[in-house]
Amino acid sequence: MAEIWDEEQLIADGFERVYAELEWYDGPRVGLADIGGKPHYFQIHDYDHRDETAEYQVWPASEAAAELEREQWAIFARWNERREASEVGPESHPDPGGVDARYDELKLLLAPHRLAPDDARRLVGEMRFVAGASYRVEGLDYWFRWRPSR
Repeated sequence: MAEIWDEEQLIADGFERVYAELEWYDGPRVGLADIGGKPHYFQIHDYDHRDETAEYQVWPASEAAAELEREQWAIFARWNERREASEVGPESHPDPGGVDARYDELKLLLAPHRLAPDDARRLVGEMRFVAGASYRVEGLDYWFRWRPSR
């Protein structure tokens, strides 16, 4: 199990919030996080299973796109809260489509923003966890500290 940190210490150590997770497999693959205090998309480039660091392609997200990403994430996070409370089942997950019209609309609006541009930077993301629910309306239970790739 990963060590748990408090948000104050993470901020002091240079970690930044992750707002949305768009894909996870053996760790975060794609999402939206602050880098240098501004929202950026991140997409896995190279993952080293030996520790909790990975190399990512990163590119800025416009404020408008970041706002829409947070809105879509909030729809998912509220659904997940209801699923964990056994109020709804997995068939009501909004991602496949046809369940939540606004979620579907946001998915279409955000698709072009989620494509890594040719000039995306490569950064290494070090991950730390905070206590509480994994999926929250305000973001995830993990934060990143970013550094240049070697």
